[in-house]
Amino acid sequence: MTTRTDSSPGPTPPPPPSPAAARRSWLREHSELGVCVLLLALGALVLTDALTMDVDITQRGPVGPKTVPMVVGIGLLVIAALLAVDVLRGGRGEAEGGEDIDLSEPADWRTVLLLSGIFLGAAVLIEPAGFPVAGALLFWGAAFALGSRRVDRDPLIAAGLSLFTYVVFDKLLGVPLPGGPLMGVL
Repeated sequence: MTTRTDSSPGPTPPPPPSPAAARRSWLREHSELGVCVLLLALGALVLTDALTMDVDITQRGPVGPKTVPMVVGIGLLVIAALLAVDVLRGGRGEAEGGEDIDLSEPADWRTVLLLSGIFLGAAVLIEPAGFPVAGALLFWGAAFALGSRRVDRDPLIAAGLSLFTYVVFDKLLGVPLPGGPLMGVL
């Protein structure tokens, strides 16, 4: 009995990835570390602000105005560290079961840019036109950007919602909002 050896080469293994590709792959697999960095930076900012707060010892009570920012800043740092450890051990965030998003579809940048422009426009108009006008344009523009095309109903709802918000904040809660040209009327 003779055995036949096949001298044809078999499938060759793929070449090892380049160091840059391996680094990108590792970062993509551990992208949640970006949230850790954000929480770490936010915690450091809150702690820095709390520690540099100028507080007169006679004006503070038993707890003081530095206490809550210190607790929040330390909490943010602890959460950042715990999340980083979890991610490095292989923990991954899972999408909720009821989410209605298809991650294979591209982002709707038109809507994002429309909403951003409307928000910035309202921010620019709030001082000269007042909150009721700027808020009405903000609410109407947001409804339009998100798909509503009811031009007979949407401006009225936006104006009513804006006036209601203005009255609640300015008159009932005492949070001063710019009234603009309507200041004497409202």
